[in-house]
Amino acid sequence: MRNEKLGKKQKRAQVKVKLRKVMNCLCSGELAKADEMIPSSESLATKDYSTSVYSSQAGEAERKPDAGNIEEAESSLRESGSLNYEEARALLGRYEYQKGNIEAALHVFEGIDIAAVTPKMKIALARRGDHPRKQSQNYSSLPMSLHAVSLLLEAIFLKAKSLEALGRYKEAAQSCSVILDIVESSLPAGLPENFAADCKLQETLSNAVELLPELWKLADFPSETIISYRRSLLHPWNLDAQTVARIQKEFAVFLLYSGGEANPPNLRSQMDSSFVPRNNIEEAILLLMILLRKVSLDRIEWDPSVLDHLTYALSISGGLRALAYQVEELLPRTIEQKDRYEKLALCYYGEGDEWAALNLLRKLLSRAVDPTCVPALLLASKLCGDSCSYAEDGISFAQRAIESLKGRCDQLTGVANFLKGISLSNSSRSAVSDSQRVQRQTEALHSLEIAGKITQMKDPMIIYHLSLENAEQRKLDSAFYYAKFLLELENGSNPRAWLLCARILSAQKRFVDAESIINAALDQTGRWDQGDLLRTKAKLQIAQGQVKNAIETYTQLLAVLQVQLKSFGSGQKLEGGWKQNRNLELETWHDLASIYIRLSQWRDAEICLSKSEGINRHSAMRWHTAGMLHEAKGQHKEALKAFAHALSIDPSQVPSLVSLAVVLRRMGTQSPATVRSFLTEAIRLDRMNASAWYNLGLVFKDEGPGSATEAAECFEAAAFLEETAPVEPFR
Repeated sequence: MRNEKLGKKQKRAQVKVKLRKVMNCLCSGELAKADEMIPSSESLATKDYSTSVYSSQAGEAERKPDAGNIEEAESSLRESGSLNYEEARALLGRYEYQKGNIEAALHVFEGIDIAAVTPKMKIALARRGDHPRKQSQNYSSLPMSLHAVSLLLEAIFLKAKSLEALGRYKEAAQSCSVILDIVESSLPAGLPENFAADCKLQETLSNAVELLPELWKLADFPSETIISYRRSLLHPWNLDAQTVARIQKEFAVFLLYSGGEANPPNLRSQMDSSFVPRNNIEEAILLLMILLRKVSLDRIEWDPSVLDHLTYALSISGGLRALAYQVEELLPRTIEQKDRYEKLALCYYGEGDEWAALNLLRKLLSRAVDPTCVPALLLASKLCGDSCSYAEDGISFAQRAIESLKGRCDQLTGVANFLKGISLSNSSRSAVSDSQRVQRQTEALHSLEIAGKITQMKDPMIIYHLSLENAEQRKLDSAFYYAKFLLELENGSNPRAWLLCARILSAQKRFVDAESIINAALDQTGRWDQGDLLRTKAKLQIAQGQVKNAIETYTQLLAVLQVQLKSFGSGQKLEGGWKQNRNLELETWHDLASIYIRLSQWRDAEICLSKSEGINRHSAMRWHTAGMLHEAKGQHKEALKAFAHALSIDPSQVPSLVSLAVVLRRMGTQSPATVRSFLTEAIRLDRMNASAWYNLGLVFKDEGPGSATEAAECFEAAAFLEETAPVEPFR
């Protein structure tokens, strides 16, 4: 036994001596002495290999090969008894690559005849793959040892890396794909577990699989990039979980942001009931959701950027509720409670569930989580500020945001003051007393002006609301100034600014100028954005007594709407554009019906109402218009029923409250207190309604001299509001 061990040691020492001679010869260029150890008929000299390649290292002392090269070569020598030409090239190329001599390494690697050794490598891999666990198998019949295969595949990989370093990305990708072609054709079912565990074959393969898509990406070949990514993920390469996760993430990122559109994957093993992504976004979402599932199962480490990319993908595809489900399924240790609440709030807000979003924001802003989170405070203020019922909370959230910022960011401070102004404006509408309402309106303007100064009057939204708030407070000159400023700032690109400008002019009774503004807007905007402009033009024409022109404008508007509505496919009917156009068509039929009622053309008015019924039978405005038709015909009971039905649909509809009070007063069947209660409610909902103030004045007048003062105040308010009333509400 001792003699046997001693023999092995001596043999190993002989191998090392032979190897060092080979390496020294290769490094010094003295190749002739190594011919006896290189059985190939070719020599490195015939490949025009010379020391001139290493001119950059001239004068350097003789290099010593590193231990990795020696051990790799030792394995090949032990198994085959010799080191052939290609293996020697592979070893020397790796040596130069590790030393940083990229050009020299590439010159060496290019001397390897890959086409000649590929069949041998395939046979060696295929046979080893058939019986990977039989330790006693005789490998003497194999054309190449597994260590030699590993060495040559590594050489091909390092050649690709060298080409990449030199900026030759396409050649690098072609070189790298050779590795995958060899392994895939040799082992179509994939590498067996623990295959070639004693050499670097699996490591080289994993690196090549991960590198290939990146090389095609650098070479600017998007279709090849996608094909290589899918190849990396669909073929069983025996990759570890972290490597697969990295590839899946990079593929998803490429699909999301590359700017191209890939063909759907053609999966041969696809089940009939399985999901097949139809486009880039769906495929990216699928990959990212798989990664989140792996995180939940503790198969891979948590990567926050995965959730960021998924958030973007689902946001642009309208899948925010699906994103919310994914966030809710994440383990508590994966994502912080603050981030969870914030993302969920944004998801539900994007889906239109504003109250669910607000409840989540309240939890986030509690003392236990983060009461000074500025983005959450701003969003909470916006949600509350849009509702009169929660306007006070909106003011509070905005003020907390201002205090939290303390001048740290002017832009966000401007936004906080802007949101505070909107909340104050909405709060003024629900104010109980006139003094409180005036105070809130003053504070609202002040906050909006501060926001404008902080943002240097460059934010169109702030300027728009400055104009709107001045207009609603009947400060029409200031309102018109801001509206003109907004038109110049946006260069007339937004129909909203044109509309506001025209409505302010109509409130100043400058109807001709307002119509000129609308005509200019119609010339500036595309036909798809002309709906509201045409409706305002028709109302301006009515205000000037041009009823016939108004009817023609409404007819033009209906034609535009019909073209737009037909252009929406059945799958798009839930989109905002379709719904908005449908509502505008409904309002147009009501406007036309109102014109025909004034002209006593009952039949035409009934046709218009039948058209609106086909759009929305349960429209409060439709029932109000029907009530106006009955009232014009002298059918007071039918009118009362129609107005009451409108209020059952929408109890806050001011026109029906006023009309109901007018009919009851004329009929005299109800007490003045009942009539007054309807008008008081209408004024509470809309303090700028001149008709409500006027009819309330008539009720006080009917009560006798004791209510003369109240009647006079009501008539005075009605006269002022009538003088400054726009043809359409400012808001």
